Amino acid sequence: MKKWSLAVLAVLLMLALLTSVAAAQNYSFSLPKAVVNVYYNADGTAAIDYVYTFANDPNGPAIEYVDVGIPFPNFDLNSVSADVDGHALSDIQKANPQYLQDANNGVTIGLGVYSIQPGQTGTFHVHIGTVRDVLYPYKGNKPNYASLNFIPNYFGSQYVHGATDMTVTIHLPPGVQSPDEPVYYTPQGWPGPAEPQSGFDSEGRIYYTWHSSEANGHSQYTFGAAFPAKYVPAGAIVKPPPSISFNIGDICPFAFCLLFLVIIGVSIYSATIAARKRKLQYLPPKIAIEGHGIKRGLTAVEAAILMEQPMDKILTMVLFGVIKKNAAEVTSKDPLELKIADPLPADLHDYETAFLAAFRKPNGPERRTALQDMMIDLVKSVSEKMKGFSRKETVVYYQDIMRRAWEEVEKAETPEVKSQKFGDNLEWTLLDRDYDRRTRDVFGSGPVFVPMWWGRYDPVFRGSMGTSAPAAPSGGAGGNVTINLPSLPGSDFAASVAGGVQNFAASVLGNVGAFTGAITNKTNPVPPPSTTSTRWGGGGRAGGCACACACACAGCACACAGGGR
Repeated sequence: MKKWSLAVLAVLLMLALLTSVAAAQNYSFSLPKAVVNVYYNADGTAAIDYVYTFANDPNGPAIEYVDVGIPFPNFDLNSVSADVDGHALSDIQKANPQYLQDANNGVTIGLGVYSIQPGQTGTFHVHIGTVRDVLYPYKGNKPNYASLNFIPNYFGSQYVHGATDMTVTIHLPPGVQSPDEPVYYTPQGWPGPAEPQSGFDSEGRIYYTWHSSEANGHSQYTFGAAFPAKYVPAGAIVKPPPSISFNIGDICPFAFCLLFLVIIGVSIYSATIAARKRKLQYLPPKIAIEGHGIKRGLTAVEAAILMEQPMDKILTMVLFGVIKKNAAEVTSKDPLELKIADPLPADLHDYETAFLAAFRKPNGPERRTALQDMMIDLVKSVSEKMKGFSRKETVVYYQDIMRRAWEEVEKAETPEVKSQKFGDNLEWTLLDRDYDRRTRDVFGSGPVFVPMWWGRYDPVFRGSMGTSAPAAPSGGAGGNVTINLPSLPGSDFAASVAGGVQNFAASVLGNVGAFTGAITNKTNPVPPPSTTSTRWGGGGRAGGCACACACACAGCACACAGGGR
């Protein structure tokens, strides 16, 4: 009986643990209060102000980022400011398409150290100071009026729950002074009174305010108004394209077919180019989420991953690394084959050990698969190391290391020192996207006194080192020291370095795009098609999403914001 009771207890505990873990992965919050103000200015622009009170569920992840949809794409990112509980935020950028249906219609705000933790409540405020192209002609019985239509940002219904006390206020341009001039539209989807409160705000503007304690944070609500167009510049009102009337029968069917084929062709071409480009974007989205500060201590190979350098170049950098450490020797360049040291040196990185393990497999699919697995692990490792750090600042830091590595080579006063510096800094100089031309410029005229490990990379040169390699005298302090370094013509040396990447791609990887695509599918897979999407790292995101809308009112501005996580 005791054994049975213990078994039941163990099962119950396991179920409770699984339930707790599952709940922790589901982002969930309520929005007790939302205050929205949109100001239409005398110059025809608008300013939008959101104040959200987030109540994060106890089992939800921390809200680290908020994506806010903006109902008009032409906004000034530099005019956006944000704060949490009065603490100013500086991580403000265009929305990531991973999290917003239309990244051009939104911003992503990083909360940083002010992230709203599980079970806590925080007041998030964002102000978008300059938004253009927000007014349209009114096509009703007031031909000289300007029309506006506004749908506040909203969140995905799978993430926000509960009622929201919501207030939405439209502030008209300051020139509108008579309450008899403007008109408001009956709000769509609004659970509160259709008739707004009206009056003059602290700046003397006429306003319309709608309030409801029965609103929620995931529904789409539409508000609008119209006022005499004379209070804003004529150029600020978006003119719709002229309507064209024609008889279908007057148009040559061939022209329609040709236009259709052109559109299809352009679409296919654009999709193909986009798909190829995306295959090379192997970093997971979370590595691009900006943290704070620089991640120091990365190797040149890890820095190349962070910069999303081509896979064939990164693997060539690894090859040079294991050769310099005397862990391998090239026995054949085409196809590339290695003689691997036994035992291996103790100072190898994990990715170098995995690289050598891949070359123990037969040349072909098995080796490519092993190299792909090695690169997937390396991408994940760099992603893990970058948690909490700024990718942008870190990339600049390692670009500076690359720049200084080249400077050491270029400023060397003797060929021997130049060759030594280049050998020491080889992996860092390869970070340069223009390394091919730069290597030729530096070593185009020789001779080049190559490092002693070069023979382990070039089997042809290794065979000639004992007979034809000239010696390079180097006098010491008393003029008695002589160092014998093998040499190559500068052009041959530069070509061998630059050709290493192409040879690796041709003899090992085959199609670099396909090789990288297989890695991208694991590290940065295409998100499933959905009206909303969510990715979770260490914390959570809350956001809105811009979308298209159909306007029922005459001449309204057809734009909205919503969706998101």
